[in-house]
Amino acid sequence: MIKKLLILINQWRTRQPTQRNFLIYCSVLVGLVAGLASVVLKYLVHFMEELSRSMALQVPYHYSYLLLPALGILATVAYQHLINRDKMQKGIGNILMNIKRNHGNIPPDNAYAHLISSSLTVGFGGSSGLEAPIVVTGAAIGSNAGRFFKLSAYEKKVLLAAGSAAGIAAVFNSPIAGVLFALEILLGEITIPTFIPLLIASATGVVVAKLLNSQQLFHLVTEGWLVQALPFYVVLGVLSGLIAVYINKVGHGLEKGILLKYNRYTRAIAGGLMLGVLILLFPPLLGEGYHYLQSILNGNIDVLKEESLYADWLSEPMVMLLFIAALVLIKIIAAGITLGSGGNGGTFAPTMFTGAFLGLLLAYGVNQTGLIHLNTSNFIAVGMAGALSGVLHAPLTAIFLIAEITGGYLLFIPLMVVSAISYIIARLFNPHNAYWHTLIHEKDIHPDQDYSMLNTISLNTLINREYTALKRDMPVTELYTILSATNANIFAVLNANNELEGVIWMDEIRKQLFKANKPDARVEDIMVNPPALISYNQPVSSVMNVFDNLDVWQLPVIQNGKFIGFVSKSGLLNQYRQVIIQQHKDADLFARS
Repeated sequence: MIKKLLILINQWRTRQPTQRNFLIYCSVLVGLVAGLASVVLKYLVHFMEELSRSMALQVPYHYSYLLLPALGILATVAYQHLINRDKMQKGIGNILMNIKRNHGNIPPDNAYAHLISSSLTVGFGGSSGLEAPIVVTGAAIGSNAGRFFKLSAYEKKVLLAAGSAAGIAAVFNSPIAGVLFALEILLGEITIPTFIPLLIASATGVVVAKLLNSQQLFHLVTEGWLVQALPFYVVLGVLSGLIAVYINKVGHGLEKGILLKYNRYTRAIAGGLMLGVLILLFPPLLGEGYHYLQSILNGNIDVLKEESLYADWLSEPMVMLLFIAALVLIKIIAAGITLGSGGNGGTFAPTMFTGAFLGLLLAYGVNQTGLIHLNTSNFIAVGMAGALSGVLHAPLTAIFLIAEITGGYLLFIPLMVVSAISYIIARLFNPHNAYWHTLIHEKDIHPDQDYSMLNTISLNTLINREYTALKRDMPVTELYTILSATNANIFAVLNANNELEGVIWMDEIRKQLFKANKPDARVEDIMVNPPALISYNQPVSSVMNVFDNLDVWQLPVIQNGKFIGFVSKSGLLNQYRQVIIQQHKDADLFARS
């Protein structure tokens, strides 16, 4: 039945006047499904929260904080291990890797696995966000829609980005921010052929979400901002940039894993208990923390006293100030423990939380001096944008996201100032955002277009396996006979196990020809160690870097310790040229269709 439906759809597709129209139809479908996925995620989290609350009633009140996060993380790990079989790809970094290395193909399991696992983590109090899971879910929906309709790699990437845009837009009720997120983070380019599908998918996702779940995330009441407060917004921008560096460093370190020498279930329980202790001491760390953000946006700072073990102490302004400062520093630690011990989520919401409390810290602290009165709500909203801009390296996304979700359009100037300063400072410490920093240093995947195109080339297609193998004890006079029958410029000297012992360059042979005749000269007398060895699994971008750094044109390739052939720089450049030509053809064809 599915096969017949696929045939009918593809027959209908071939009758469409242009390929671009079909991609727009697909973007509507992807936006619809991604919007539904965001609603399902919200309902699942709500269900898990209600379940955890009912369980909390069975134990002494505060002790539930110690146990429930560990239970949620343990359930997440069990689901991923026993049911999902570790097929789920966590994090936005994996989307970027699939775009660069896998032609935009994302395993189908990611279209639903994140909904289940992240709701278990966050619903039971895990201190992470739902944005990264819905981005991966939307990307998987778009990728598999493109695969279902047998679209090209370029079109598949557009649908992947459209799904992510729809997911972000539906969760936050922010269509423009969804589009900008996909452009700034995932695609890195803005063209009309890509912009229109993203816009349509994002708008569709928001419509679906509003029809089924119309709740607004935040409500900000503001009458605008004062010019006298501008210096303090500049200070907030600087602090946001520095805190973004802190978030990336600490968050990345913890997300890589904690207690790695233990098995996954031990890590989940131990990490969950550590998280529980932090939540017991600082209740606002529970879950995403959006309940606390909305309350302090409304000016209700006393909400921080709720469920606190030392509520009476927080009535003192200095103690409250220290408490807020602690939340700024500890939220990302709690998020890192959540993810590093096996929970599923992202640092998007923790980053917003940290930025919000950074803005609160600055405004509340200044207001205590009595020198000037700052609008606390404005600084909370702008602080969220500043932290996001610095962490994501996406100032436009940060500006429009906060403006859309809070309705704070009167704050555009402070949003622009703080986001720009934060972005500049964060880039001084790290030229790439957290996702790309990890891929560059751990996967050798680079955001630059040249690197991307190079890595679409398979090294296997570049290897010249038709080589002449020499033995080290071969007389040089015998080598001269071999030269008469080949045009090769480099020769491999191998042992009996096909292991490389050295190479001979034609330059060395020419030198030997002009030396006095040595009838006893052997190959080992003129062979040299190659300047570098290329691994069979090495990315082609890395191979090109080796060629450029060493200024050579041919290098040996090794697989499992055995020599398998040579790779040449000229062959690599020729294939790179073909990739560029083909990519331009695909883009031009899509633009004209």
